[in-house]
Amino acid sequence: MSRSGDGRHVEAFLEMLAAERGAALKTRQAYASDLSDFAAHCAPVSLCDAQGREVQSYLAELSRAGLAARTAARRLSCLRQFYRFLMLESVREDDPTERQQAPKIGSSLPRPLDEAEIRLLLETGTQGHENERRDVVSRAALELLYTTGLRISELLALPATCVHVRGPMLLVRGKGGRERLVPLSRSAREAADQLVHFDRDLGSPWLFPGRNPQKPLTRQGFDKILLACSLKAGVDPDRVSPHVLRHSFASHLLAHGADLRALQMLLGHADIATTQIYTQVMSERLRQAVSAHHPLARKGASALAED
Repeated sequence: MSRSGDGRHVEAFLEMLAAERGAALKTRQAYASDLSDFAAHCAPVSLCDAQGREVQSYLAELSRAGLAARTAARRLSCLRQFYRFLMLESVREDDPTERQQAPKIGSSLPRPLDEAEIRLLLETGTQGHENERRDVVSRAALELLYTTGLRISELLALPATCVHVRGPMLLVRGKGGRERLVPLSRSAREAADQLVHFDRDLGSPWLFPGRNPQKPLTRQGFDKILLACSLKAGVDPDRVSPHVLRHSFASHLLAHGADLRALQMLLGHADIATTQIYTQVMSERLRQAVSAHHPLARKGASALAED
């Protein structure tokens, strides 16, 4: 197949990602870049005609170049999706990535805060700031992040009208424009209501307004709020971030018996494999706990934790 044919099929693939999967522009740009990089590696063989040997040598080249395993795995995922698209379109009959194993990726999840630290943040970290509004903003931010598991981008994009819809659920627009409903606790709703009431004269369309009320609070501005809260609560600021609070939300739910599929929906993960990372991390912690504290561990029976 000609290189011009490659371009036509890549364009069709990217259009499919946008139309059928709601892939964001940045995601499509990243996929286009990955496919272009692989096409350059394959030359003079065309992208659409590449075989398993080209994929294997490409992954080996990425490894020699010192590329992070997570990045290499993402590129392989892009190739898999592209060639499966070509199969669905009857452009080719096989998938050259089928026998390729993704690089092993160590868990990058941060250590979650324990429940006592969360209580400190909520009860102590949201009081006694330099002005009353900072207390109100801090309370709403921590309540919403910890009780919903929202991404920071999702939180800062919440409109002020989100609390006008009475009911136990909050509508969230996540990655790729996908919408989901998450339960909203009474305390979180009350904290958000209080913030909207406090800011009623600003005329802002955002739940968390920035310095310019017509724009949402920036990530940098939000980080300053969390820093002040963690210092007030006496919790290590290096361990407090929006991602850590989201991770704590997920870890605490699993620890109390939450279903993995339900957690996937709450977190807005498109693939349950992403959610399963949490169970792997928790399993390792349980294994370490048995090894460290089981009465037979000192007698070489720590293998009990492997069963």
